Amino acid sequence: MCISENYICFASQDGNLCSVIIPLREVLAIDKTDDSSKSVIISIKGKTAFRFNEVKDFEQLVAKLSLKCRAASTQYISTEGTISSDSTEPSDNFEVRSSTCTKECSKTVNTEALMTVFHPQNLETLNSKMLKEKMKEQSWNILFSECGRGVSMFRTKKTRDLVVRGIPEALRGELWLLFSGAVNDMATNPGYYAEVVKQSLGTCNLATEEIERDLRRSLPEHPAFQSDTGISALRRVLTAYAYRNPKIGYCQAMNILTSVLLLYAKEEEAFWLLVAVCERMLPDYFNRRIIGALVDQAVFEELIRDHLPQLTEHMTDMTFFSSVSLSWFLTLFISVLPIESAVNVVDCFFYDGIKAILQLGLAILDYNLDKLLACKDDAEAVTALNRFFDNVTNKDSPLPSNVQQGSNVSDEQSSHIRVDITDLIKESNEKYGNIRYEDIHSMRCRNRLYVIQTLEETTKQNVLRVVSQDVKLKLHELDELYVIFKKELFLSCYWCLSCPGLKHHDPSLSYLEQYQIDCQQFRVLYHLLSPWAHSANRDSLALWTFRLLDENSDCLINFKEFSSVIDIMYNGSFTEKLKLLFKLHIPPAYTEVKSKDSSKGDELSVEELLYFSQLHVSKPANEKEAESGKNSPEKGKGKIDIQAYLSQWQDELLKKEENIKDLPRMNQSQFIQFSKTLYNLFHEDPEEELLYQAIAVVTNLLLRMEEVGRKLHSPTSPAKEFPGTVSASGGPIKGETESHMEKDPSLREEPQWSFAFEQILASLLNEPALM
Repeated sequence: MCISENYICFASQDGNLCSVIIPLREVLAIDKTDDSSKSVIISIKGKTAFRFNEVKDFEQLVAKLSLKCRAASTQYISTEGTISSDSTEPSDNFEVRSSTCTKECSKTVNTEALMTVFHPQNLETLNSKMLKEKMKEQSWNILFSECGRGVSMFRTKKTRDLVVRGIPEALRGELWLLFSGAVNDMATNPGYYAEVVKQSLGTCNLATEEIERDLRRSLPEHPAFQSDTGISALRRVLTAYAYRNPKIGYCQAMNILTSVLLLYAKEEEAFWLLVAVCERMLPDYFNRRIIGALVDQAVFEELIRDHLPQLTEHMTDMTFFSSVSLSWFLTLFISVLPIESAVNVVDCFFYDGIKAILQLGLAILDYNLDKLLACKDDAEAVTALNRFFDNVTNKDSPLPSNVQQGSNVSDEQSSHIRVDITDLIKESNEKYGNIRYEDIHSMRCRNRLYVIQTLEETTKQNVLRVVSQDVKLKLHELDELYVIFKKELFLSCYWCLSCPGLKHHDPSLSYLEQYQIDCQQFRVLYHLLSPWAHSANRDSLALWTFRLLDENSDCLINFKEFSSVIDIMYNGSFTEKLKLLFKLHIPPAYTEVKSKDSSKGDELSVEELLYFSQLHVSKPANEKEAESGKNSPEKGKGKIDIQAYLSQWQDELLKKEENIKDLPRMNQSQFIQFSKTLYNLFHEDPEEELLYQAIAVVTNLLLRMEEVGRKLHSPTSPAKEFPGTVSASGGPIKGETESHMEKDPSLREEPQWSFAFEQILASLLNEPALM
């Protein structure tokens, strides 16, 4: 027996003999017997009680159960609302609320499974298949009378045998909910689905566009999805889930799975079944990287090596099994088997989880072993497997012939041996039923690291391939730089869980955007790698460099941006390095920096660094509006303008090299800081004195050039500038000057001088010591 956050679970030592799961929300009382049997009695709703004898750690378990049940009861009541004082049972108020939510939900969504609408059972025309179906239902009713019905029913070997034979159409939706645990999610969240449908209605994003594209591809041969009823239900469920879980959003294969769920379950039930599959039963399957599916494929390969060694010896490349079996795992065989056979696989999946899919995959390869060993290449093996799937049937399926896919095979194919899905599933249980859940979990953990490392290596190679086209760094240098970049990001995230790079990490983004660093992480790398890091104002330089690279102002930069600036510092020409230095001292990169603690000099604290990195240079209102209209693909609430994204992409592709004439002029305060930076860069250089003199000459030359330039552009005489008598010292008479300044206040301000990049470049080129 074990106790989780929401359940009490019991299984016999041989798990196939008997197991039971009791939700804590169903428990009414925990009692212990006074005799020496060490028995625990658990009473649940529906006037049912379970007695467990010879319980280990008897006293501790009873105390823990009592505490858990009280906590669950309190949480459940607070979630559902206060129960009225005149209620005779705790569940009375819940039933009223549930019925109210069901009525509200029925106004928006379907409250019947699509199978009951499009294939109602006609009791007047019972054929042999329908009689078998009724016999199956009777077998389940007998089981319910023996083991109970509902979430706390006993699960025995007889239960498994009935699941393997195929769940009856009328009970399929109920038992899928029961075995998956989705019934508990739905019971504890009444009205949730209707609310999510309401909130997600009309939203437009990448996920909804992909959903719309795939709606008509979901079981297109089935009448339910040739009508607006089925298509609308499928749209609502997928859109609601994408709204509930934006990290997954929508992934291909979800539409195929959901369409089958809608056939046998009500719309709200199908939603909770999808939640159970995506978030518990198949974790990490439905995302851009499908890590969960890749991990289970690695587990599958390991099982093939253990159970079918002759096939492993014949197939030189094991990746064949991964490529051919990916759809098996993602769609639970729905995409490769006829629908009437696939639903039996789904029955087993909801009962046994991924174990059922692994067992069936092994049984299929075993059944086709001789054919696969005779194949000369992968294409021939894929053809053999596809021909096998086309000939899998379900002789007991009550579905009409116009829906069954297996009955529509050509005459040429019908000459092949037919295989009944029930026999195939039985064989998979008999041959490979000894595979334990513990072994699968162990193999998953072991292979997960390998899969992630492989994906990370692929990501790195893709990043290096793209970045290497734009930099002069050698490939091995880029490789080392990427490792350092990623290491710093991961170390920072390890020590600080609130790291912005971790918060914004999204594996669904392009590989260039998956790993991004903030200003503090960039400063660490800048101090470590930059040839300018010995400068006294290195923190300010790191800050300005980061602000220059952060073009979208999200306070994060990616590896491509990082490597581009490192490449200029080491491999750029004199002009490129000077242009970088120039741009660091003008907006948007430049901002005045002053540490609060004067004792630290130019060193900035983490808080100060992050604060200055988030400051934005103000722009004219009309320029802001023009940029936002051009750069923002979002226009209107919840809507994304795809054309804007395409236009942005095209602009990036056609982006030309920046012309030095396009650079803005550097004003007085910026030039002063630029000069200080030049002095700092050459500090402790062997030729420091010579370089300082050269910088002084260049600075003096620039100031004289600017003075001459101002006079040429404003050819006014001193008398005109300052009317009145000039004093013996050469200055204007005080009274006359003040009188004129009162008439023209602009003359009170000291005229600002500025420099163009070409002027600074030309001046520095005249000093060989600085070249």
